[in-house]
This record gives sequence, structure tokens and C-alpha cells, in this order.
Amino acid sequence: PVPTISWRRADGKQLPRKARRHRSSGLLEIPNFQQEDAGLYECVAENVRGKNVARGQLTFYAQPSWTQQIRDVRAAIEERVSWECRASGRPKPSYRWLKDGEPLLPQGRVQLEQGSLTIANVSLSDAGMYQCVAENRHGVIFASAELSVIAIGPDFSKTLLKKLTLVKVGGEVIIECKPKASPRPTYSWKKGRDILRENER
Repeated sequence: PVPTISWRRADGKQLPRKARRHRSSGLLEIPNFQQEDAGLYECVAENVRGKNVARGQLTFYAQPSWTQQIRDVRAAIEERVSWECRASGRPKPSYRWLKDGEPLLPQGRVQLEQGSLTIANVSLSDAGMYQCVAENRHGVIFASAELSVIAIGPDFSKTLLKKLTLVKVGGEVIIECKPKASPRPTYSWKKGRDILRENER
């Protein structure tokens, strides 16, 4: 006789409540399939002559989707910049980074780890457009942010031009001038209002 057909999950969990069973055609329909619906399913066909079971594995896959994106950053020279991007997906997405469309590799001041990018001692050459790329075999997504490196005018707040007293005639005096500035400044020296020019002394 025509068998009756029933469905069950092999792991003992209940079938999703949203599942629709069409017994006559042996069809199980699961709308809005989610990760928790994945697993091993069994179709049981039974009549007075016996019973048979067919099994099928339902696996959940999803293309990457951002849960955390990167944002534009303004940084002064020698500062530290960190970005982190995160994406969901099934299988778990992998990450890579681009700078101005070219692959970015970890080296020296640039450290990459999964969805994290850190640049130590930022310089003017680090300015540009950065992209975090998340991908699995079902899709690729991009998040973009710009790094602007700010130039700073000379700042003497942390530098002292010390007053020096010459103890011995004919001795040597060294005065250092190291202001914080970016890009690197040019220097000139004055004694009073007169510009000092290099000579044999």
C-alpha cells in the first residue's frame, strides 16, 4: 500500500515550528531557514509491509555581513592608529586589507591580525584609503575608511633651549633645538635679531 510519510530530526530535536509538512507528497518545507535549523533530517516511509528511512544533512551557509565597520581617522605624525572590522557569515569569514586598492602586508610598523589593523608611528606616507575585506566562499564585502595624517607646526612646549654659561674661554657650546613638528621642519638660528651664518667656528 501507499506508505505514510513522516519527518524527524536525527539528533532528537523537535522539528522547527515554522516547518510545513505535506505528507502526501513527502515534502518538508522550512521557510526562513536559519542556522539553528541546520542538522540531519530523516524522512520515514512506512506501510504494513515495513519501514524505510532516508537521511539528509541540511547545512546553513551565509555570505558575510558586517557587524562592525571601520571609520575615517585623522592622526598626527607618530601617533598610533588602530582599526577593527568584524563580519558574520557561514563559514566564518576571513579578512584581508588593502591600501589605495593594493594588498597591505604586515611589515615593521604595520600589524595585521584577522580583522584588526594597527599602524605604529604614523607617517605622512601612511595617509590614504584603506579597505577591510571579509570573504567566504559565498561572498565578498568591503568596508572603506580614509586615514588623514595631520601636519603639526613646530611646538617647543616640550623642548628647552637651555641658558648656558661659558666657563672656559675657547670651550665648545652645543645648543639643541628639537621641536615636535610634522613634516620635518627646516631650521635657522639667530643671535638677538641677527641671523647666524655658518663659519669656521
